[in-house]
Amino acid sequence: MSSDPWGRVDETGTVYVRTAEGEQVVGSWQAGSPEEALAYFERKYEGLVVEIGLLERRVKTTDLSSKDAMTAIAHLREQVDAHHAVGDLDALRTRLDALTSRVEARKEERKAHKARQAEEAREAKEKLVAEAEELAGSEQWRVAGERLRALVDTWKGLPRLDRKSDDELWHRFSHARSAFSKRRKAHFAALDAQREQARQRKEKLVTEAQALSGSTDWGATAARYRELMQDWKAAGRAQREHEEDLWQRFRAAQDVFFQARGEVFAERDSEQRENLTKKEELATEAEKLLPVTDLKAARSAFRSLNERWDAIGHVPRDARARVEGRMRAVEQAIQEAEEAEWRRTNPEARARAAGLTGQLQDAVDALRADVEAARAAGNTAKAEKLEKELAGRQALLDQALKGLQEFGG
Repeated sequence: MSSDPWGRVDETGTVYVRTAEGEQVVGSWQAGSPEEALAYFERKYEGLVVEIGLLERRVKTTDLSSKDAMTAIAHLREQVDAHHAVGDLDALRTRLDALTSRVEARKEERKAHKARQAEEAREAKEKLVAEAEELAGSEQWRVAGERLRALVDTWKGLPRLDRKSDDELWHRFSHARSAFSKRRKAHFAALDAQREQARQRKEKLVTEAQALSGSTDWGATAARYRELMQDWKAAGRAQREHEEDLWQRFRAAQDVFFQARGEVFAERDSEQRENLTKKEELATEAEKLLPVTDLKAARSAFRSLNERWDAIGHVPRDARARVEGRMRAVEQAIQEAEEAEWRRTNPEARARAAGLTGQLQDAVDALRADVEAARAAGNTAKAEKLEKELAGRQALLDQALKGLQEFGG
């Protein structure tokens, strides 16, 4: 018979292990000496020690789930309780008990942490919902729209709550976004409708202006053209893609009439030169309104200047384009300022602003090249005329660049 502190082998080859509850049969050994039997079952014990040590490290250093940890503990406990090893089995049971307590404690910690996370997620989502509901009534269409999109991204990054709570909060959040979208759509639809009404009104004004262009009733027709101009201004802005074409047709019809009248009244050159002086003074006064810093004041001042302008009468043909171009440049700058104010509520306007800036830049570059060419050719008069046109275009470009900067560049 052979034995050690934790086990023995009797004369029949039966192997025993000593435990706090007394000796337990480990197994029967008939293949060799008792020492070999004890060594074999001691190695099985050492294997259990290694497995328990590995599991202890996994529990301590990894995010092993409580369920998997408890399954592994139960499996090792079954092996220990089967008494198929020789060694301090009671010590292994004590380690497994301690490991079980540690796993259960970590399970509770994770449960509490998960509960805290859920509460934090709930609070965060409730804040998102509250902000979305507040934004639903905003008229800052671009800013509010961008913020709502950012809130959606934030929502997606938060953990889900229980299904009922999450669905209820999402329903409120989604309803707020939908309400804002409907209001924004209605707002821009109303703007589109207003611009369509303006287009239709201006089409009628163009038609009447064209019908009057061949009239020789100089006084009455000129007066009517002034009334048409006031109607034009009162009609408001048409869609951007139609406004310039309508204006060119409207102005072209007037030009036909006033050109004919100018030819008939050629003998009034003296009066017309006086008119030119007055209009140049008005143009100079109008140009002082640029750059536009107070839109309402600039619009009112220009309206007054324009009324005085219209009251002055005709100027010599060769000076008309130049002096009218100066006033038109100021008027367009004011219109661009008005358009910039509208664009701030239109999320699609930035690309169009960039396009306009490019077109104006091309026009400025072309005029600058023409000025240089005229000076190179020794044509000082033409160069001076082109420089004044260039100044008007540059003012427009500066205004357009300022409007583009409102979109962040």
